Amino acid sequence: MKAYLTIAAVLAAATISFPQTKKPMDNSTQVATFGAGCFWCTEAVFLNVKGVSKVISGYEGGKVKNPSYREVCTGETGHAEVTQITFDPSKVSFEELLEVFWNTHDPTTLNKQGADEGTQYRSVVFYHNDEQKKTAEAYKKQLGASHVFKNPIVTEITAASTFYPAEDYHQNYYELNPSQGYCQYVIRPKVEKFKKQFASKLKPE
Repeated sequence: MKAYLTIAAVLAAATISFPQTKKPMDNSTQVATFGAGCFWCTEAVFLNVKGVSKVISGYEGGKVKNPSYREVCTGETGHAEVTQITFDPSKVSFEELLEVFWNTHDPTTLNKQGADEGTQYRSVVFYHNDEQKKTAEAYKKQLGASHVFKNPIVTEITAASTFYPAEDYHQNYYELNPSQGYCQYVIRPKVEKFKKQFASKLKPE
């Protein structure tokens, strides 16, 4: 997916109208919620972003209350694996989080990321207010018009619903299980690629 490397350049050269983001009057934080395949991968990436104070893996967008991981994995609950990201908008904007989101997974594969298949792995932005909705829709439209990706973007943009935190063993999974096979062969390369591409957005070591 070489197209990932061109997204920032395309947007920098393009005319894209994002809604005017209101500057926070205090030190309040905001929340963004993304589904980008396995939440272990997404969590590991966003925990490294400057301005992000908390990332929680969980489930959203389904019809069953308090679903378990086993239930979500059947694909029958309707939930997506997501990460709920708490961030300081004075340090990182929602637009910047969207840039990371669209750069670190394939938004053109329906209900699939790599070997992970099922509706729980769908690409989705759950917006928390009208400003996030307009920004995400504008960003997606610009990416599509610029043909950054070979295939059409299938990312859903839908209103946030009830978020259910995943079981404790899913939280901070990569850091707590670095020698696990999935972490070594799937998550680690993704995180390393992200750190090289977004060096300016990384938290200080």
